[in-house]
Amino acid sequence: MSARLAPGTGTINVSTGLPVLDHLLELLARAGRFDLVLEIPPDDPEAEVDAAGAALGRAVEPLLAPGAHGFGAVPADEALAQVVVEATGRPALHSNADLTGAGGLGTDLAARFLGSLAETAGLNLHVRLLEGEESDHVLEAIFKSLGVALAAAQQG
Repeated sequence: MSARLAPGTGTINVSTGLPVLDHLLELLARAGRFDLVLEIPPDDPEAEVDAAGAALGRAVEPLLAPGAHGFGAVPADEALAQVVVEATGRPALHSNADLTGAGGLGTDLAARFLGSLAETAGLNLHVRLLEGEESDHVLEAIFKSLGVALAAAQQG
């Protein structure tokens, strides 16, 4: 399992074994204008989600100075999400989005991924779903907002 994330032009090579997660990570990288390479060996879907979050967390952590913070609010069709990150070293995920079963998984894909990312990168991560009904659009709004928030935190 490997991940590389760097400010760039949006060059993306993602292979998690889950097409929906690959798509969401591509949106994250494009929205944040990051170059992203992430490869996860095949496993059961929940393990792949956890591994992808941890791999991205290890790639994000060195990009953010202690106390760095960022904000992103991005729509995807009818959905609107807001994500705020702070590199506190005290990992926490606070979210009002319940997406159980979204993306074809039996668990909350976003919560599993974001929790693993926050834990590994030491992020205090707040996710707010402001509007949205279609689960695919909600996921897209969350991941795009996360990309923008991480880019803002990286820029200082």
